[in-house]
Amino acid sequence: MRGLSSHQDTFVLDRLPPPGLQPEFVFTLPELRYPERLNCAALLLDQWVEKGEGERVAIRTPQDTWSYGQLWQRANQIAWVLVEEMGLVPGNRVLLRGYNSPLLVAAWFGVVKAGGVVVATMPLLRSKELVEIIQKAQISHALCDVRLADELQAALPSCPTLRSVLYFGDGSADGLEAQMARKSDAFPTLQTMATDPVLVAFTSGTTGKPKGCVHFHRDVLAICDTFSRHILRPEPSDAFIGSPPLAFTYGLGGLLAFPFRVGATSILLERATPDLLLPAIVELGATVCFSSPTAYRAMVSQVGEGPLGRLRKCVSAGEALPVPTRRAWREATGVEIIDGIGSTEMLHIFISHREEEAKEGAIGKAVPGYLATVLDEEGSEAPPGQLGYLAVKGPTGCRYLDDAERQAGYVKGGWNVTGDACHRDEEGYFVYHGRVDDIIVTAGYNVSPLEVEEVLLQHPAVVECAVVGEPNPERGQIVKAYVVLRAGWQGSDQLVQELQEFVKQRIAPYKYPRAIEFRDALPRTITGKIQRFRLRQGG
Repeated sequence: MRGLSSHQDTFVLDRLPPPGLQPEFVFTLPELRYPERLNCAALLLDQWVEKGEGERVAIRTPQDTWSYGQLWQRANQIAWVLVEEMGLVPGNRVLLRGYNSPLLVAAWFGVVKAGGVVVATMPLLRSKELVEIIQKAQISHALCDVRLADELQAALPSCPTLRSVLYFGDGSADGLEAQMARKSDAFPTLQTMATDPVLVAFTSGTTGKPKGCVHFHRDVLAICDTFSRHILRPEPSDAFIGSPPLAFTYGLGGLLAFPFRVGATSILLERATPDLLLPAIVELGATVCFSSPTAYRAMVSQVGEGPLGRLRKCVSAGEALPVPTRRAWREATGVEIIDGIGSTEMLHIFISHREEEAKEGAIGKAVPGYLATVLDEEGSEAPPGQLGYLAVKGPTGCRYLDDAERQAGYVKGGWNVTGDACHRDEEGYFVYHGRVDDIIVTAGYNVSPLEVEEVLLQHPAVVECAVVGEPNPERGQIVKAYVVLRAGWQGSDQLVQELQEFVKQRIAPYKYPRAIEFRDALPRTITGKIQRFRLRQGG
């Protein structure tokens, strides 16, 4: 593979895990048998122009509309800027910093077409976090929204490898747009290998220092040809919208790869909070929505009766989807949420279900193209009903950048062991119990925090909650709930007792929260996941 790579800068290739630490990759579907030479930009973008469909709408925002032809031209101009003005050679890492916007998508494709390796970052990251990423990936180039310049400028003194930075969005004479205007709008997409790295995606840091996950050109297409093709089943007439940033692999799939694989439209919002996302779905004609359980729960109270514009499909991931949220959304909109579990290491969703196969309380089965099982403590397959470690393999998998120790912890016996606690029911559906580290052991009983949370969310006072284990000298741990109350409710000892009794009446009494603390908000990562480790630490 290395001898055939198009990369002149082999930094990423040289720091992949050794073959013995990589997972087994399986390509069970015929559509996953990609040619040896492959640049994912050619199939996600170039092909639509080459087929004469450049007038199709690629991107829509509240202010603007770009066709596939326009996106293609601007991506080509950015590729020329990278190569001729910034000195990029294939294999160089390029930092992308920006809000979800057409120009950010054009920059992503420009880097890919030129053979670079994308390292996209969340807009909210601070300089300390940027330094960690830049140093880890030895990033040499950056394209950054000028509104996010301060943190990047603060990081530069600690990042000697970052030698070339261009800003966009300020209209300056030496900015990205000005340099694009002087370049040709045709660029020969580099014929990379299917196994050349195309992105390093950094985990969102729910459990500590983020890890860099390397994905190849074929991986970007594989998530389109598994989850999107077989579960989501989009059509060229679809318009995708959602809340995740493009730097989050959930957003990369849902707002870039999936729509462009079928020639559909991506609707991009710089800010996609529930109060802005909901009206945008109607006003901009969205048909497919990617968001989180938290956002669906916040939006459902604002939805009127009947259909929500043209919306026909909704996807939830990033955290567990509570049954009450699923039911409330279905009753309000008529749309069954497609639940799924994925990871940055696997690039996107690998367990899910079609709408007609949804089963309350379960996340689904292995997505076509993937294999999944539950392993016990000895690494053997656990029988139905037994709680264990979720393990998966397929066309994508974990390749940590220069991190053999954590690679060995994630990949065992060819399986990607994701750190999720699950069991399989008698019908083969996977039931999620939370992260392995989140399972509470109290007086010898295993308690799933998600099960307790799901019950608490049924109480009219509770808008959000998180359940963790708190050390206890008698029971080892006790179940503790952190609760955010709806407007109009006040925390009190009486309400604590009421919530405890509410739980006892609905699930086994040993699972009830022996301690309840009311909070104004729960700590979350920049991708919206609850940081239970901070709650366990008292944060």
